[in-house]
Amino acid sequence: MAKLFGNLNLVLGVGIALAVLIMLAFAPYSPVNLNSVFRWLHVFFGILWIGLLYYLNFVQVPLMPSIPAEQKGAVTGHIAPKVLFYFRYAALFTVITGLVVAWVSGYLVQALSFAGVGAVALIGVGMWMALVMAFNVWFIIWPAQKKILGIVEASAEEKAAAAPRALIASRLNTLLSIPMIYCMVSANLG
Repeated sequence: MAKLFGNLNLVLGVGIALAVLIMLAFAPYSPVNLNSVFRWLHVFFGILWIGLLYYLNFVQVPLMPSIPAEQKGAVTGHIAPKVLFYFRYAALFTVITGLVVAWVSGYLVQALSFAGVGAVALIGVGMWMALVMAFNVWFIIWPAQKKILGIVEASAEEKAAAAPRALIASRLNTLLSIPMIYCMVSANLG
């Protein structure tokens, strides 16, 4: 049993297979279509993205100053690059699946252009916050972290300048995530 749960790829594969079986078993009551599958994927990737955002902001970043210098390499050399890989791709797939859901549901243009009313306007606000957050991940946080972690060549001055940019963008994403989640859950367009 420990061997089964020790292999993350196996756990993910079995989890997906179980989800598909449940979808098929309950298909007469909850239709399985493009919208429902992408909505499920959107929630999955959103949980991964925001979970890692909160891990970084509430756990890893605040604890780094208290980690002894000789142990920081374990975080910066092994843990942080892996976290940032899942973080940025979860952001990308959350946005893509959310846009597919909005397109399939017929409110994509109205939501993004603020031409919709009520729930469509509400989800439009959430979509724009998520787009700003994804932009921050890919174009501010990740480039800065590549310098900070030594993934790309950078001088000590460049690393020092990158750190506050990454922190500010990450904290902005944490701030935006709270109303964004409200918008997404409350619009309930599904």
